[in-house]
Amino acid sequence: MAEIHPSKIEIFDVAAGTNIDPKGIVREVEEYRVEEFGLYLARPAPGRAQFHYLESWLLPDLGLRLTDFWFSEGHERDQDFYLDVVTVEREGTTWRSIDWYLDIVVREGRGLEVLDTDELLAATSAGLLAPADAERALRISHATVEGLAAHGYKVADWLSTMDIELRWRRH
Repeated sequence: MAEIHPSKIEIFDVAAGTNIDPKGIVREVEEYRVEEFGLYLARPAPGRAQFHYLESWLLPDLGLRLTDFWFSEGHERDQDFYLDVVTVEREGTTWRSIDWYLDIVVREGRGLEVLDTDELLAATSAGLLAPADAERALRISHATVEGLAAHGYKVADWLSTMDIELRWRRH
């Protein structure tokens, strides 16, 4: 059975150059970039054994956060991008993401895997996520899987059909 926990909330304060992670830890951001379609951030990940750096894009209209984790030696994973199904709120230069439990691991050009459906169902059953939000999360994940599959599991190819071009430091 999945561990039941409230949705993870993360704050992205562009003006302050900080990112407050779900545990409330304030992280310095090396780069923020605001585009019409979303928000990019790049920052080190101190204190994390699994990875030492991350780059993320918040894409509010798609209900997604795409992340490229720079894994540390010995902790590599068979993934190119990690997609969180989220809702994004924006007030001025502050962005806030609320994780809706579902995740998608993308293996560029090879396939994908949807994760944490059990968490979504447990949170909804426990009243931590409204049924309408759970339904929206499922619709987002289904549309994402369909879009990626139709474009050979290539993130850039799929996003280009929506006039979204993501620029990364290492991709």
